[in-house]
Amino acid sequence: MENQVAGSKPRLKKKSWSRFAPYLFIMPWIIGFLAFTLGPLVLSLIMSFHDWPVTREPVFVGIQNYVQMFTQDKQFWSSLFITFKFAIIFVPLNMIIALILAVLLTQKVKGVKLFRGIFYLPAVISGVAVSIIWGWIFNTKYGILNYLLSLIGIEGPSWLVDPKWALFAVVIASAWGVGTMMLIFYTNIKSIPKDYYEAAVIDGASPLRQFFSVTIPIITPTILFNLITSTITALQQLTLIILLTGGGPLKSTYFYGLYVFENAFKHQRLGYASANAWIMFIIILFFTALIFKSSDAWVFYEAEMKTKKKKRGKKA
Repeated sequence: MENQVAGSKPRLKKKSWSRFAPYLFIMPWIIGFLAFTLGPLVLSLIMSFHDWPVTREPVFVGIQNYVQMFTQDKQFWSSLFITFKFAIIFVPLNMIIALILAVLLTQKVKGVKLFRGIFYLPAVISGVAVSIIWGWIFNTKYGILNYLLSLIGIEGPSWLVDPKWALFAVVIASAWGVGTMMLIFYTNIKSIPKDYYEAAVIDGASPLRQFFSVTIPIITPTILFNLITSTITALQQLTLIILLTGGGPLKSTYFYGLYVFENAFKHQRLGYASANAWIMFIIILFFTALIFKSSDAWVFYEAEMKTKKKKRGKKA
């Protein structure tokens, strides 16, 4: 009996170690999440209820920051409107370009791997470099874009100086980095079984019909993912704005991200900027939930489609 009891202790130690070992492996992520995500998130929520200047002691003001934002700060509504306007143009344009490029890359063409690398390259370039490149391209005097337009007899606008064109210039520059979204679409399209397309060809479907009846329904989960990430990216746009336009001209590109940034670091109102950031967090949460809710009507999962077919077969 003593030998059995003594022999059971190592087993207990092994079992306890096997329970805690997975948590030890993910401990670096847990520490990083608590220190750099959850911690700052909770702190910013606390700060949003304070008048929190950089050089003085914070003072609790309750919901005064939120009341001031909605009732007194005209720049809040203006920057929010500009951001929504940008998102309405940017999100569908980005997704359409990425999808078209992904479809083109699935074609059997010589040098397709080279084109794949070229299309993805802008996604790995830093935001600073992208801003400098597009600043040169959009330059009114020596920019290549206006030069190319002049070759066909069109006088190019003052892209970054004219308030009518500045927002569209930002949209164009932002759409240049669709490489990641394109790669996600490309991977999903390449994974579609060829049997589906062969069956569509037998039924007499044209390539365009195959795209809308086979490709699009199958990749709807990927469209959902890209739609959500693209929406979040559009509502949080900041780097390109700071370096390309600085919010001008005449604040025509004064995005909400820049509004929060300047409240925090230019005006040194950390509490008010935290309240601004939490409003955007709620807006993003609302739109994400709305997209997820609408996905029941247009997103099709393969497992669900197979289940429905089986049910129809049983009824028949």
